[in-house]
Amino acid sequence: MSGHRIERTTEDIRRELTAIFRELKDPRVTTAFLSIVRVEVTNDLSYCTVYVSAIEGLDRAKEAVKGLKSAGGFIRRELGRRLRLRHVPELIFTPTDSIEYSANISRILNSLDITESEESDDESSDV
Repeated sequence: MSGHRIERTTEDIRRELTAIFRELKDPRVTTAFLSIVRVEVTNDLSYCTVYVSAIEGLDRAKEAVKGLKSAGGFIRRELGRRLRLRHVPELIFTPTDSIEYSANISRILNSLDITESEESDDESSDV
């Protein structure tokens, strides 16, 4: 399968999974603020790894992944129905802490005491 088709299918899967996650009724999934960080599909479309992150942290993402795994059959059926794929890949949900990590970096950057006058001095010295 060509590279651009895999990329297009990956984006389609990501878009539809986001919509399907909103329809789930499992409290482990609905109470968490989830984000699909990355979707990787094998070349033969047999496996799809979905990296999921929660703003509440890695522990919350792990709980949400348990809920997603229990709803895996429903998610896979809905994905096949919406995308009209001949072979729907097996979904592998993996928790990550990337949202928490990026929020921590943002907090650190915001805590630095850099005033606007220091920024303009740095810019003028670079020229």
